[in-house]
Amino acid sequence: MTMTLAEIDPSALAFWRRPLQERAEAFALLRAEDGPQFYAEPPIPFMRRGKGYWALVKHTDVCEASRNQEIFSSEPSATSIPDLPRYMARYFGSLINMDDPRHAKIRRVVSRAFTPRMLAKIEADIARRAARIVDELIAGGPGDFVERVAVRLPVEVICDLLGIPGRLHAEVIARTNVILGNADPEFTSIGPGLGRLSTAKGITQILRAARDLHRLAAGLARERIKNPAGDLTSALVSANVDGERLTAHELGSFFLLLVVAGNETTRTAIAHGLKLLTDNPGQRERLLADFDAGIAGTVEEIVRYSTPVIFMRRNLTRDHEMNGHTYRAGDKVVLFYNSANRDEAVFKDPDVFDITRHPNPHVAFGAPGPHFCLGANLARREIAVMLREVFSRLPDIRADGEPDRLLSASINGYKRLPCTFTRP
Repeated sequence: MTMTLAEIDPSALAFWRRPLQERAEAFALLRAEDGPQFYAEPPIPFMRRGKGYWALVKHTDVCEASRNQEIFSSEPSATSIPDLPRYMARYFGSLINMDDPRHAKIRRVVSRAFTPRMLAKIEADIARRAARIVDELIAGGPGDFVERVAVRLPVEVICDLLGIPGRLHAEVIARTNVILGNADPEFTSIGPGLGRLSTAKGITQILRAARDLHRLAAGLARERIKNPAGDLTSALVSANVDGERLTAHELGSFFLLLVVAGNETTRTAIAHGLKLLTDNPGQRERLLADFDAGIAGTVEEIVRYSTPVIFMRRNLTRDHEMNGHTYRAGDKVVLFYNSANRDEAVFKDPDVFDITRHPNPHVAFGAPGPHFCLGANLARREIAVMLREVFSRLPDIRADGEPDRLLSASINGYKRLPCTFTRP
């Protein structure tokens, strides 16, 4: 089914129910327009509805807005289209919703955990974890690849970096599922046509999930203040920013960001990786013929093609002209990374999955600028290690049928993906 321009509305949850191919065609139509389209904000009960936003769908616009934070600000929010009410912002007001200089200062504290030297230190640990996960997959036989493989490695690694004990990993996964699956009826009571009472219940579920993660952070922080352990939580509680410690809410919000971002985006890419390499057997053969030579390009193409995080928002601080369009102070713009990653002006045959694509200037980790994903190199490493372990030990593993997709306007995720393989 081909949509017309008038039928496209990225604010409507129904749009995100459409097949991936139809969504890609819709954004291609938007890119073909001379200027950006304006959309009303989605009506959400108990939240103030703003006047709307401009949809940035071209690679050049997304990159320019990402680089120029003095004009395209992340404050008051970068992660949601509506302005969050105070009772929600207190949980989600992390550095992703900050501008420099405070953003840069807090980011420097955390970036120590993601340097090449630190990643080299945990390389062997990532490989050991991946091997154990595949051991258990083989022992259990074919099943859900998301639950048994994709979700496990990233959540174990980020929890270990933060010092979260293994007994709490399942709780972390459950809470992050609620936060990122907030529009999917499987995880919350929010969904198309469910009404105000149901939405109120869903918002309460999201707040409880966020509160639980904040409380987990607070408990770990108290313990690390008394007994520093060399983990990321220890670094955060001892951090000095502008002559002061992070507040309890800043610590909790940042902790929540790391747990959510460190879990969801990488697990989504790993799951998409199996599906894409199943649907494109020629690319799979090319990779397995020389894994070492092909894996780096494969990882980049998986994250470009799947684009786990669909959008971020920016807020105009003053009037500004960009590519022939004038934006006004106070305007909201939404950066659609999924569209920028299929821009025909930048990528040859953008709808083709090609692990040899070069160059591949995708924006799946955010476009170049102060908010480029802090954990991008860790995510790349985890995806590469997991795919190596899976395909070296189960060379005939395949996605078995279609995935159960997450209903979300912000995450291009799979809830379940059946897989099949021959046990070695």
